Amino acid sequence: MGEVRAMRLDEGIAEQDRHAQAENRRKLAARRRWTKAAAVYVLLLGFSLLFVGPMAFAMLSSLKDNPVEWPPRLGSPQLSPANWAAAARLGAAGGGSWLFGQFARGAVVPFSIEYEVDEGREAETPIVRVPRRVPGAGPAAIVAEPFAADDAVVSEVREARRVTTDGVVRVIYEFDIKHAGSDIVYGKLPLDIEVPMYQRFVRATLEPNRIERLGRVQSWNNVTSGVIPYVFYNYHRVFRENYSRATGKNLFAAWIRNSFMLAGIKVVTTLVVASMAGYALARLKFVGKNALFNLVLFSMMIPGQVTFISNYLVLRDGIFGLTRLFGGGSLINTWTGYVVSTMVGGSAVFIMKQFFEGLPTELEESARIDGASVLKTYSRIMLPLAGPALGALAILTFQGTWNEFFWPLVILTSPPDKYTLTLGLLSFRTTYAVAFDWGPMLAGTVMSALPIVVMFIVFQRYFVEGISFSGIKG
Repeated sequence: MGEVRAMRLDEGIAEQDRHAQAENRRKLAARRRWTKAAAVYVLLLGFSLLFVGPMAFAMLSSLKDNPVEWPPRLGSPQLSPANWAAAARLGAAGGGSWLFGQFARGAVVPFSIEYEVDEGREAETPIVRVPRRVPGAGPAAIVAEPFAADDAVVSEVREARRVTTDGVVRVIYEFDIKHAGSDIVYGKLPLDIEVPMYQRFVRATLEPNRIERLGRVQSWNNVTSGVIPYVFYNYHRVFRENYSRATGKNLFAAWIRNSFMLAGIKVVTTLVVASMAGYALARLKFVGKNALFNLVLFSMMIPGQVTFISNYLVLRDGIFGLTRLFGGGSLINTWTGYVVSTMVGGSAVFIMKQFFEGLPTELEESARIDGASVLKTYSRIMLPLAGPALGALAILTFQGTWNEFFWPLVILTSPPDKYTLTLGLLSFRTTYAVAFDWGPMLAGTVMSALPIVVMFIVFQRYFVEGISFSGIKG
């Protein structure tokens, strides 16, 4: 009996060992799976940072007063909630709203600034002035506009509080800026405050945009801006400083409108023509079908630079002179010429053909038995099923048209209010780059990229499905 009990005990111990080993193997396998998952996640995160990181950093930098500062920082005064609150208070005190401030008659704007000085030195009262500063570096800079300095009155600068800590004296000064003149409402109230070199700036009601002359001068572009013009200062400048001298139109808003309009027209014409041509090449039988499809493929192989001159001459002469027969002229500098010359491409027809060929023919046969015509079969049955391909094609067409630069540069040369957004941004090079004013350039670039990013995020499902279906046959 003792031997039997010993054998059973040994078997129990062995069974426990097997269970323990099996549990250890299970835990080890789980760790390996989680390790692989973590590695894949880190890899995907690295790729996302590689592609999204520069865009995110550009958006953050576009909010800065100096986007090319070195060393670069992720943070900026424009991202501080304390500065948002200060800008809102000052905008309301200037007689405007807390969102879009102003400087109107009767406004009293309170302001305070703090300096520190080593103990043993006497702090001097800072010199406060409202400068006559031109509005930016764009076309608005040469326009004679009233200056807030003509109606702004700065009160006596008074010492509000003085604190000594660890051999350093901190002094807080307060003053008011009053609008005591005409009925003119000013959009900007610039401010400069100057102190001796040995006095160090600590803080102010609103953080300054620039500190100049080795720390002697703190400068504000607009102390009554409100929240929106303060946070999005460069974006605000893009819209306020760029307009046509001939017509007085806001150029940047016109460029955005033109780009959206041309991209929308191009998307509609491409979807209509490419879907009809793709369905005809995929399903209909007619003489020269293969030759026509080969011609479409051949057009995809030809670089646009090869046909550049010929397309330009065709538009210059009014489509081989035909438009002149009806009282028209050259199609250069017209949106009609741009749309006609880029109405549809061979790649769009190819995508739609491949998609329609992947759909089962039984659908059309059933429709034909029910007495449906070719046009009704195309519009009622096949076209609704082509949603993924049409979505992908719409994204690609919109992106290509929105970002296109070379062809609009040749076709749309004047006037400036006919430019697309990409052409308009080209003018920023001679407007702002000469003055090393990079903020509006970066803001305009970010705004040009946002519609594409938003569109791809919203319609990415259709894009993936369309590409998948158009590349798979059967």
